[in-house]
Amino acid sequence: GHRFWYGLLLLALLAAPWLVPEYWLAQLTFVLIYGIVGLGLMLLAGFTGLFSMGHAAFLGGGAYTQAALCGLGWPFPLALACAAALSAAAGLLVGLPALRVKGIYLGMATLSFGFIVEEVFARWESVTGGNAGKHVQAPDFFGWKADSAESFYFVCLVIAVASTLGILNLLRSPTGRAFVAIRDSEISAQSMGIHLARYKSLSFALSAALAGLGGALYAHKLQFISPDQFDILQSIDLLLMIVIGGLGSVLGALLGALFLISMPQVIALSKDSLPDAIAQAPGLQGLVYGVVLIAFVLFEPLGLYGRWLKVRTWLQMFPFYRKGMFKRQKSFQKSDRLK
Repeated sequence: GHRFWYGLLLLALLAAPWLVPEYWLAQLTFVLIYGIVGLGLMLLAGFTGLFSMGHAAFLGGGAYTQAALCGLGWPFPLALACAAALSAAAGLLVGLPALRVKGIYLGMATLSFGFIVEEVFARWESVTGGNAGKHVQAPDFFGWKADSAESFYFVCLVIAVASTLGILNLLRSPTGRAFVAIRDSEISAQSMGIHLARYKSLSFALSAALAGLGGALYAHKLQFISPDQFDILQSIDLLLMIVIGGLGSVLGALLGALFLISMPQVIALSKDSLPDAIAQAPGLQGLVYGVVLIAFVLFEPLGLYGRWLKVRTWLQMFPFYRKGMFKRQKSFQKSDRLK
């Protein structure tokens, strides 16, 4: 059943350039790009239990690396690999504090890293162009350029599918099980012989590498990047994406990306039916995001993926579905993390 539905979805995505207008194809391309970044952050936060509030720095690192190397004439695949590798190295460096701190202190460390990187982007004018920004060339595959919206969409689709399959296989491997064990209880994981420092650092590196991949594609899609595109608000958007999508699920990262891209479009389309005092309010989008986030935290902690599980179970078990089937059970307190 899964093969049939996911195969149908893949066929729809392959046919999208001929089925939807160019504007909506561009939005779908952004969904794929943010989905790649969301997979990395989901691996870190949803499966390893380590939160990053400066993930936009890895996104920006991949974007600027791609822009610089493509400007030097490097082929797209080589520049993309270097962007992912550089972001992974930065993630490995940032992951070192995760060996000593946890919770809000780890969030503060990653947030500080994000501020530092943003300032570097603004000051290193010879490479990044500073606050004036930097133009990015179209992807060049050894002479063939993906300079149309349709061709670049297929590039993003291939990379997104490959990233999703890679994460799914990683989670089924011993490494993925070690990540989940660390998330649930570090003491229990260490007692089973899991090397905490090694797997935490690996999780940060893989997450940053996927963010670098997404940043490289993001730069090519916008064709112009500047430091203010990778600030704290971008990091908050990425966290919002995986929380609303559903922590601890690969599908949740993609659903969160769909939400993050579609919500501004829904707000823009609904402004015509709202009073001018509300439609013209500058903080309308932030207000809607906050209300939606609070609603999910209170009524659907598993996010969009959790809601989909309930709908799917209702369809499978109708008319024998019981209302209290998904009632949250009281859970025992998890073991304290290692001091």
